Amino acid sequence: MATERLSMRQTRQILRQKWSLGRTHREVAQSLGISCGAVGTTVLRARAAGLDWAQVDTLSDEVLQARVYGPPTPPTHHRAVPDCAYHAS
Repeated sequence: MATERLSMRQTRQILRQKWSLGRTHREVAQSLGISCGAVGTTVLRARAAGLDWAQVDTLSDEVLQARVYGPPTPPTHHRAVPDCAYHAS
């Protein structure tokens, strides 16, 4: 099962604490109650998107989400539908 994506508030806090306050991954993770891996992944995604703290601070949540995580993908539910005629006979 896929893990839940961090909220934009948490994403902003991660980037603020890392880039503005200079905290370690462990310090950020402990302050937000998340894993060190989540901190590292978020920072890597933001860097790959070419962001810095000055840009993050001015972006709206929607734009930040699109830049860091990419466009949302619609859920796919490809469950096989049972053949009711076969089961009825």
